[in-house]
Amino acid sequence: MTTTAPPMSALLRNRAYWHWSAGAQCGRLPQAMAPLAFTTLTLATTGSYRLGAVMMSVFVVAQTLGAVPAGRLLDRVGAGRGVVALAGGAALGLACLAGAAAAGAPPAALLALVMPPGVLAGGLSGGLRSLLAGTVDDATLPRAVAVDEMMVDTTLIAASLLVAGLAALDERAPVLAMAAASACCAALLAALPRRAPAAVAAPGAGAAAREPLPLRAAARWYASQFAIGHVLSAVEVAPLGYAQRVGAGATGAAVLFTVLSAASVVGGALFAWRGRPTTATAAAFLACFAAGSLLLVRPLGWAALLLAVTAIGAVTGPLITVASVRLQELLPPGRRAEGFAIGFVVQGTAFGLGSLAVGVLPLAAAPLLAAVTAVAVCGWHLMLRPREGRRPWRAAPPAPGC
Repeated sequence: MTTTAPPMSALLRNRAYWHWSAGAQCGRLPQAMAPLAFTTLTLATTGSYRLGAVMMSVFVVAQTLGAVPAGRLLDRVGAGRGVVALAGGAALGLACLAGAAAAGAPPAALLALVMPPGVLAGGLSGGLRSLLAGTVDDATLPRAVAVDEMMVDTTLIAASLLVAGLAALDERAPVLAMAAASACCAALLAALPRRAPAAVAAPGAGAAAREPLPLRAAARWYASQFAIGHVLSAVEVAPLGYAQRVGAGATGAAVLFTVLSAASVVGGALFAWRGRPTTATAAAFLACFAAGSLLLVRPLGWAALLLAVTAIGAVTGPLITVASVRLQELLPPGRRAEGFAIGFVVQGTAFGLGSLAVGVLPLAAAPLLAAVTAVAVCGWHLMLRPREGRRPWRAAPPAPGC
């Protein structure tokens, strides 16, 4: 049965979606602010930014370790209530961290205090995505996810500006702002209007909640998320190195970041307008990933470098959208928070491994390895192309005539 996507204007008029989006961006803002906020805090309280870098590492590890267990818990208690509790707990934990830093707590105490909000923040990713499934209908979902990816880029830019502005007033203010943003996330999502009751509370949801995750069917889409993290790390971690190879410096690196973000926004907008979340489009986006990564391997000039970054940025948002939508088609309604949390961990792990490659291997090796990953996942998609829209979690086949 073919479903025609509603016009873009239908999403733009959907108040529930923008209510969810406001809460989601508030929930993501602390994570985007964390690297600069932690280093700013420790530079003021200890005289060294290094403790802030270690705090960020502990925060990321806590996020990664806590994401899947938190997602599993959200599926059991309901994503609506669970996300509110996670965001509220993160707000309390960040407020305690700021208070401890202001009181002159030792480094060990700060490292211990950064762990709870990290674990709680890790569960937000899967929970927020699970809530979106109950906020918009299936036909609107691809555009909703594409627009959300554009909003994520905006949040990342706003986070850096917010930390810089608040740090000029007080070094502890950015961490307090992180706590306030988490509290706003909890408040907004507590009042979120939903299209239907949560899946775990719906009739028959118990059977779906007990169903195993279709990891074999979802493996290609998790692999796509791995490719996203791997390729992005090759671009975002080493822009200064690429710029220096073509005779540019810090200014050139800033230009690359700007071009990457702008291309991502434009690509996301075009996909939200006309894109379709199919296996074929995913393969095409991965091919662009591979081509852009290969252009980074050798210094062919400034124009080639800009072309590489543009090619990668333009398909990042669309590929994230396709993988997210296709995963939702495969995941049982009662296991979605956990399933999306796995994707968060996979993409984050890939970014970490790619960052490590940039740090320990020659500069050309990191984008080359990223290109190999993109080509491998692209080939996987081309070899196995199941029926679009297949939903194995459905207990019964569609009625005849659909």
